[in-house]
Amino acid sequence: MQSKEPEITPGLVAEHGLKPDEYQRILKLIGRTPTFTELGIFSAMWNEHCSYKSSRLHLRKVPTKAPWVIQGPGENAGVIDIGDGLACVFKMESHNHPSFIEPYQGATTGVGGILRDVFTMGARPVACLNLLRFGSPDHPKTRHLVSGVVAGIGGYGNSFGVPTVGGSVGFHTRYDGNILVNAMAVGIARKDSIFYARATGVGRPIVYLGSKTGRDGIHGATMASAEFDENSDEKRPTVQVGDPFSEKLLLEACLEIMAKGCVIAIQDMGAAGLTSSAVEMGAKGNLGIELDLDAVPCRETGMTAYEMMLSESQERMLMVLDPEKEAEAEAIFHKWGLDFAIVGHTTDTLRFVVKHGGEIKVDLPIKELGDEAPLYDRPHVATPKKSAVDAASVKPPVGNREALLKLLGSADLCSKRWVWEQYDHLILGNTVQQPGGDAAVVRVGEGPKGLALCTDVTPRYCEADPFEGGKQAVAEAWRNLTAVGATPLALTDNLNFGNPERPEIMGQFVGCLEGIGEAARALDFPIVSGNVSLYNETQGRGILPTPAIGGVGLVADVAKTVSLAFKRAGECILLVGATAGWLGQSSWLAEICGREDGAPPPVDLAAERRNGDFVRDLIRDGLVSAAHDLSDGGLLVGLAEMTMAAGIGASVRKTGEAPDHAWFFGEDQARYLLAASAGNAAIILAKAADRGVVVENIGETGGNVLTIPGEAPVEIAELRNVHEGWLPGYMDKAAI
Repeated sequence: MQSKEPEITPGLVAEHGLKPDEYQRILKLIGRTPTFTELGIFSAMWNEHCSYKSSRLHLRKVPTKAPWVIQGPGENAGVIDIGDGLACVFKMESHNHPSFIEPYQGATTGVGGILRDVFTMGARPVACLNLLRFGSPDHPKTRHLVSGVVAGIGGYGNSFGVPTVGGSVGFHTRYDGNILVNAMAVGIARKDSIFYARATGVGRPIVYLGSKTGRDGIHGATMASAEFDENSDEKRPTVQVGDPFSEKLLLEACLEIMAKGCVIAIQDMGAAGLTSSAVEMGAKGNLGIELDLDAVPCRETGMTAYEMMLSESQERMLMVLDPEKEAEAEAIFHKWGLDFAIVGHTTDTLRFVVKHGGEIKVDLPIKELGDEAPLYDRPHVATPKKSAVDAASVKPPVGNREALLKLLGSADLCSKRWVWEQYDHLILGNTVQQPGGDAAVVRVGEGPKGLALCTDVTPRYCEADPFEGGKQAVAEAWRNLTAVGATPLALTDNLNFGNPERPEIMGQFVGCLEGIGEAARALDFPIVSGNVSLYNETQGRGILPTPAIGGVGLVADVAKTVSLAFKRAGECILLVGATAGWLGQSSWLAEICGREDGAPPPVDLAAERRNGDFVRDLIRDGLVSAAHDLSDGGLLVGLAEMTMAAGIGASVRKTGEAPDHAWFFGEDQARYLLAASAGNAAIILAKAADRGVVVENIGETGGNVLTIPGEAPVEIAELRNVHEGWLPGYMDKAAI
């Protein structure tokens, strides 16, 4: 006997995150009051996380195509051609709200979900990255959140068997009530063996694969589309629970049945679970879908249609199979110890019909579930422009030596070794450059080809000037890939913002996206996948605008990549790019002067392209032994990082007219530090003159100290102690 469903009331509609006008839209669309399960389905499909109702109008403005792009946004992941019949499949996704409520499981299932997005396309995952933002180190929850998130990322990736090779970790009080956990996965597939979600053929079986369905994660997507309040801890049951060992079995089983030619269409059960996966497969193929929930494998008794359709239990897939290969596919899944159940079939009705216990619980127009989702052109106001900081008017409170040590030991600029040493970054044996550099490098197969991977964003720039901040996030990813010798090919993004119903927040989103689009066009760096995460607020206090960028580049020969570490004494240190000493929104201004003000550094995209192409050519020609992108902390922090990585000292001389503190710590863009022999340095300077690139010889490598003009030398050991000591010391304090 079926349990009585609740009456659909305005209060129940509001609990499902639907506004009154959106509910009226539903009534007009279906011509009647929805069932309880239908209301849940509309709530899932029309929330911000799944429908992009506040963002998709603006997402259309960014470049998504290039000759090497096989699949852009709209599928589980983006796909690019990397030559030799191979494709790179990658995407970034957020799991912010779940990770704040339950940090270990939130981070774990974030990693699991993004891995499924990649292997759903037929790719074997080869690397994971992440971008993490936590609240102030002084906040009472920060240690607990850092500990749980890092353990969750490592616990899933290490157990699944994919290396976590790079990432970004930052702290700011604006994330106190809403941390960011963005996960990125990268895989390799045959170019001619990519799998998509579009169902084809009428009467074909729809098969449920993987783990059983439980009550975990119900309303997870809806929670991700609402800001937190004082009752956020009550949302703990909406956080999914992950099992990396089951996911590893699911990966192998999926790749095996794909290789056997069994799969017509495939969709990961991610946000909104069975609902979104079934609807998307049918709608993309202009087909109807009929499901019988009595056939769904459940791990809990008495589950209702509502619960099954909205569960976000992990490690599950939905497929449309070739009927002639059904028995073969079932045998493969049973061999791997996974559930295999025929739960429905495709139809020609363009209806989404769900049955349970002999009753029809859902009967909706399938395409309209997505196509008729609200589309909002939210009011937005531009962020007021800030004035540039006059470097000469800022009196340094401490000397450059002391400032350097303080910056190296700050929460944002300290070594994140404590984090990445908890990740297995060497499993599979293809990691050529590990975390801690500008970009990770992963060998493709037996080589020599490789992929360079990074994640980047500078939120304080985006807060001060969203347009320039968006440009800078893309440009920094471009530089980080370039600095190891890779050709940047494409990017994925994760656009983390506050409440889009506030015009100033929507203005940040629009401004950042315009900047991202302009930089991506100028640098031939298309956006092939991504995610939007809005409502990152707690009781009205929003996060810093954080449009995370995940970059992918191609390396022709991994043996010819360079790292940031100096290689030998007696080499010249070359500074590529013009240095004006820009202090606005710099780390130096924030950490040393306690000020977060001024305009961020402007991004000259023509200079970025010119300087990046120049540096890449030098690396390809074997003229430099080390290279490092300059960003947070400016020149002196970058130089110290190269020194510490090598255990080889350096001396530097100041050039130009900027005040000393601005020259050493300004964050002017489009800059790199290079190391080269004296003979190669002369060649580089001549090439730079021919190509109109600003390059200066500013120092030499050697010794065991870093020598700064007018200051006592700093021993490498002292630099390392400060740089490596902050995070372990912080995490060791007090009970978690």
